[in-house]
Amino acid sequence: MNRIAVFTSGGDAPGMNACIRAVVRSAHYFGKEVIAIRRGYQGMIEGDFELMKPHSVSNIIQLGGTILRSARSQDFKSSEGRKKAYENLKKENIDGIVAIGGDGTFTGANIFMQEYPDISMVGCPGTIDNDLFGTDYTIGYDTAINTAMNAIDNIKDTANAHDRLFFVEVMGRDAGFIALRAGIATGAEAILVPESKTDVDNLILTLGQSYKKKKNACIVVVAEGDDAGGALKIAETVGNKFQEYEIKVSILGHIQRGGRPTCMERVRASRMGIEAVKALLNGQKGVMVGVINDTITYTPFSKACKTHQEMKADLLEIAKILS
Repeated sequence: MNRIAVFTSGGDAPGMNACIRAVVRSAHYFGKEVIAIRRGYQGMIEGDFELMKPHSVSNIIQLGGTILRSARSQDFKSSEGRKKAYENLKKENIDGIVAIGGDGTFTGANIFMQEYPDISMVGCPGTIDNDLFGTDYTIGYDTAINTAMNAIDNIKDTANAHDRLFFVEVMGRDAGFIALRAGIATGAEAILVPESKTDVDNLILTLGQSYKKKKNACIVVVAEGDDAGGALKIAETVGNKFQEYEIKVSILGHIQRGGRPTCMERVRASRMGIEAVKALLNGQKGVMVGVINDTITYTPFSKACKTHQEMKADLLEIAKILS
């Protein structure tokens, strides 16, 4: 294997640039050329390639987003699109690829390798949702929860000044990991996640108890995929039955995707990028690099995509006890 490619795909996540940097520099360290593929699978189809040198990734480790950009490619879902991508890869003499992304990225990689087994792909988990099986933490998650925590802290200041009840919606369409940790860290009265059914009557009871304890303000953290319909709908329902506080809604949105990656993020992403290159050079393919209990692991793409990480029971208990 002489030429390794790297790309980012799906939703961007802080730390992706640190991972790109690690792939490029470690590949050169082991005497291999590196090709950057811009705009993910779409760039692969359109031949949007660039030869990377170690200096190409200077001064990017602290940047959020991804210098290679990202895209959700509909063309790659067709056999014709994948064939065009394969032809472009062979034209550039690429036989190994590091894919940085989430379950959609790895699902596409798995299908592609079944059709073209002479191309080896290894993945690095890049998603703020932290929902991939096979790693304790994904690239982007640590930064996202710290961004959410800081925003909620700021909201709590103004909530206390006006006796307000804030419903703060964080990202997490299918998983509530951001909501759970950010909620615990900010002392939220309630945390609503997709993994648990929301009992609005019980929520109102909890908020009533907080009011009786003479709390100046309350914070409810809501994952966007909560089964009760998200922060706006829940706030409306609660507001019709509970009028002790002035109710406000704040949707954090895409600020959780941006920003400088944390120290742990940069280190973790760097480690994963290096290990992905090593895996390719050692003949691994069709696996995602993960870190479990500070140990490098390899999980097949099919398992990483189909088996989502479970929410830790002890964290759910902590949230319940401290609310």
